[in-house]
Formats: sequence, structure tokens, C-alpha cells
Amino acid sequence: MKQVIHTDKAPAAIGPYSQAIQIGQLLFTSGQVPIDPETGAIVEGGIQEQARQSLNNIKAILNAAGTNMGAVVKTTVFLQDMNDFAAMNEVYAQFFQEPYPARSAVQVARLPKDVLVEIEAIAQL
Repeated sequence: MKQVIHTDKAPAAIGPYSQAIQIGQLLFTSGQVPIDPETGAIVEGGIQEQARQSLNNIKAILNAAGTNMGAVVKTTVFLQDMNDFAAMNEVYAQFFQEPYPARSAVQVARLPKDVLVEIEAIAQL
């Protein structure tokens, strides 16, 4: 049975989707863009600030589900520009420890609200 996970410490969904869905021992987050949940605004700065906010939003959702970043088994990173990969990766490495989750990173033509990055995660509870 699937269960909706929601927290006010991450941005509310801006469409017909949930912040996360738990099914059994797996948690699937929706892609998190760098929106500050307190202001509803996209964080200012470049890729590192935006990646940090996206990951903080994932962390808040995981916490609402009773877990943490250590439970993440897979992430997908969507970048507006693959040239930002190294800078994003510096921030990303601050959120995870070995064994690191599996990851895909792709450049996309456009992201919601024209942000620089969107990140989604799958965690085992």
C-alpha cells in the first residue's frame, strides 16, 4: 500500500504530484528543485547554492519519513548545463558518505522555473 510523505520543511508540490511516496520499504522522492520552503523563492546564487537547497529539500522529506540521507540508494541529478557537474558534485559529496548511492546525472534542455538543477532520490527504509 502506498503512503504519501509530506513535510512543510520542503517545498509544496507545484503540480499534481506528491513530495514522496512510500511503498513497502522504499521511498521515492519527487525531483526537488532549489526552492526555499520558507519563502517559496528559488535560492539565489549559482549551481552550488541550488544543489545544496535541492539536497536539503530531499533531506527534509527523508526526515519526515523517519530516515536520513544514509538510506538513499539511488539519485538522479538533472542539470541545465553539464559544465556545472564538478561544482554540483562538490556539494553533493557533503550530503553522502560511503557507500555512496548509485547515481545518474544528465543534462536536460530545461527545468521547472528555469532552475539550474533538480535532484530526486530513492531510499530504502
